[in-house]
Amino acid sequence: MDVHLIDGTYELFRYFFAVPAAKDVSGQEIGAVRGVLTSVLSMIERGTTHLGVATDHVVESFRNDLYPGYKTSEGVDPQLLSQFPILEEALSAMGVTVWPMVEFEADDALASAAAKAALDERVGLVFICTPDKDLGQSVVGTRVVQLDRRRDIVRDEAGIVEKFGVKPHSIPDYLAVVGDSADGFPGVAGWGAKAAASVLSQYSHLENIPKDWREWHPSIRKARSLSESLFTAWNDALLFRKLATLRMDVPVFDAVDELRWQGPRANFEDFCRRLKSPDLLRRATALKPV
Repeated sequence: MDVHLIDGTYELFRYFFAVPAAKDVSGQEIGAVRGVLTSVLSMIERGTTHLGVATDHVVESFRNDLYPGYKTSEGVDPQLLSQFPILEEALSAMGVTVWPMVEFEADDALASAAAKAALDERVGLVFICTPDKDLGQSVVGTRVVQLDRRRDIVRDEAGIVEKFGVKPHSIPDYLAVVGDSADGFPGVAGWGAKAAASVLSQYSHLENIPKDWREWHPSIRKARSLSESLFTAWNDALLFRKLATLRMDVPVFDAVDELRWQGPRANFEDFCRRLKSPDLLRRATALKPV
C-alpha cells in the first residue's frame, strides 16, 4: 500500500483563487471547500487507499513566539479563513483523516506523518502532496517523495538535489540563509540560491562551514563576503534554521491502518446537502472501500 499525505492549507488556498465563488445553503462561501473535496475524492477514485490531510486550523503557531516577523493570518481574505473549519469537518464526514493544527503547522503534521508511515514495512511509497519547499527536508531516497499534484511532478531525493542543489537534510540550512518570504524570514544578506547550494553541497550544515573563508572549498565563489555575511548574522541564521526545521513529534496516528479510507460517514449526506453538492455524495457512496 502507498500513503498519500495532503497539504490541506495549500489546497484550500489554491482552490480559493482558482474556482468561482459559491455559497452554501446559509450563504457562507464554500467554493474552495468544494474544490478540495472534489480533488481528494478524485484521488480515492483513482485508487488512493490510505490518506491524511493536514490543515492550519490557526495560521499562527509556536514559531510566532520565536520570531515576531513570522507569518500570520493578517491580510488573508476572511472568506478564505472562514472555510478552514468547514473543510476539516467536511473531509472528516467524507471519511478522510484530518489533522487540524493549532500549536504546530500543517507542514509539521505532514513531516511527522511521513516519518511514521515510512516505519511501516507494509508501506510502499509515501507521497507528501505539496509543492512547499519546506517539505523537501522530509524526502527519503525513493521511498518518501514529494508530489506536486497540480504539475504532476514527483521529487525523490535526487529530485530535491536537482531542484535545490542540496540534499534533503540540508533544506533547513538552505532556507535559513536564502530566506523564505512565504514564512516571513529574510535569510542572510548576500546569500542567494546559487551561493547556498554551492556552500551547503560541500558542508551540509551551517556548523560545518569553516569560520576562516580561506579554508572553504576552492569551487565556492565570493567565499570571503559570504563568510563575513554569515558569521556576522550567525545567531539570526540559527534562528531562521529553527523556523525552517519541521517538527517530527506531532501526534498524528498510532498505526497506518487508521489512514485507510472506509467510505463516507453518515453525516456526509447532510454536508453535501449543505454544500449543494449532490454529485459529491453520489460519487462517494458509489465507491467501495478497498
